[in-house]
Amino acid sequence: MSTTELPASHAELMDGVYRWQRHIYDLTRKYYLLGRDRLIAGLDVPKGGTVLELGCGTGRNIILAARRYPEARFFGLDISAGMLETARKAIDREGLSGRVTLARGDATDFDAAALYGIDRFDRVFVSYSLSMIPGWEKTVSAALAALAPNGSLHIVDFGQQEGLPTWFRTVLRGWLRKFHVSPRQSLRDVLETESRRTGAIFRFRTLYRGYAWLAVIGQPSR
Repeated sequence: MSTTELPASHAELMDGVYRWQRHIYDLTRKYYLLGRDRLIAGLDVPKGGTVLELGCGTGRNIILAARRYPEARFFGLDISAGMLETARKAIDREGLSGRVTLARGDATDFDAAALYGIDRFDRVFVSYSLSMIPGWEKTVSAALAALAPNGSLHIVDFGQQEGLPTWFRTVLRGWLRKFHVSPRQSLRDVLETESRRTGAIFRFRTLYRGYAWLAVIGQPSR
């Protein structure tokens, strides 16, 4: 899907939500987007590998990952033009523009070859984006389709807060709705189903009493 074919309603919504927030996003989100650094540490990118982040936002995660894996190449996708503007400036400041390529697109339907000149990646990761994407199940399918043989998909997002007090869950859900965020109750089931369909290895763990869920789908050789 080209930039001009992006679903206007969602693209405009995200640009509206983050028009001003993007300037303070990383400062505020570090307190409740838990598990992101654990995801990055677990990528285990091979030497000379390629990594795609879907919903790269301000570039915070892709910058940290690029620092951690200096011999890899990184690619980021986001539907918000405003977020990408912020990400490009941050990547330039870090001197990483030679190793990080960003593109605007829809994570549920994208043409990696057209956007990046490469259609398979050793690692694909999605950090706290599925809970904001309409039709997020399609993002999971698209991510798996973009994996190279022996590649892996890494996901961290809000869980169901199953081990936390009911009042905490109620307050958190109310806060998240203000930002059009909806924790995906069926996330684990969808990932397990996709793993079985592709013959992949599935690993799943809850973090912080269910506040966040962390999952990895490892593809077999093709």
